[in-house]
Amino acid sequence: MQRTYLALAGAGLAATTLQAVTTPLAVAAGVFDTQPVEASRFAVLAKPVGLADWSLVLIEQVANGQPCWQERPDGLVDAAMNRFDSKGVCASYAGSNAYSLRVADQDLASRYRLRLSQVGDEIQLQAMSPADPTLLLGGRGQVSRRDSDGFVPIRLETDWQLNRRLYGQQALNHIYFAASSPLEQLIASSGGGGSNSEGAQPLQPISSGVISSLGRDVADLAGGGELDSGPIALQVVPFKE
Repeated sequence: MQRTYLALAGAGLAATTLQAVTTPLAVAAGVFDTQPVEASRFAVLAKPVGLADWSLVLIEQVANGQPCWQERPDGLVDAAMNRFDSKGVCASYAGSNAYSLRVADQDLASRYRLRLSQVGDEIQLQAMSPADPTLLLGGRGQVSRRDSDGFVPIRLETDWQLNRRLYGQQALNHIYFAASSPLEQLIASSGGGGSNSEGAQPLQPISSGVISSLGRDVADLAGGGELDSGPIALQVVPFKE
């Protein structure tokens, strides 16, 4: 009798815990909206890391003033925001908490991961999923030379644009690489991006910490917490090795 009671109690606790975890995620799946950003105020860049790797970074010119980035004669981009007090003027976005994929008005952060991959003299912005070996090609950039202080500009493909994440009417500090075409259509037309099996490293499962963090954020918002007016303040991330 005691064992039966303990088993039922354990099952009830597990069900309660599962509901507590999945409910915010279910809300998160459809709670966010988007709005297009002014493309000229953003730079999509590949930051050199180590000897051969690249990291995806976005810089935004939030306010008029000193330029947050500058094009160099050699085709690379200089992160000028690192040389002055850029608070309130510039913003930077780096890592999966700062940007994600959105296709046909659906968040795909839990299914797809964005990465940069160099193919010859070209850097490709790719979206990859453990559920499908096809790589979605979101943008390209030409590598004129590798410089630890120089960023490679990435030009988005025709189907893609940058959107800002919204919660209600509140602009959040998260940028979508967004496409209006259905996912199936993008997969069918993504031959240029290649396959995940062609020299790419195996995709690791997306960290549960990222998903849990999203669930907590949505739960806090849904709990009635007030949001400041205007875009949420962004933390500037220095671009230094």
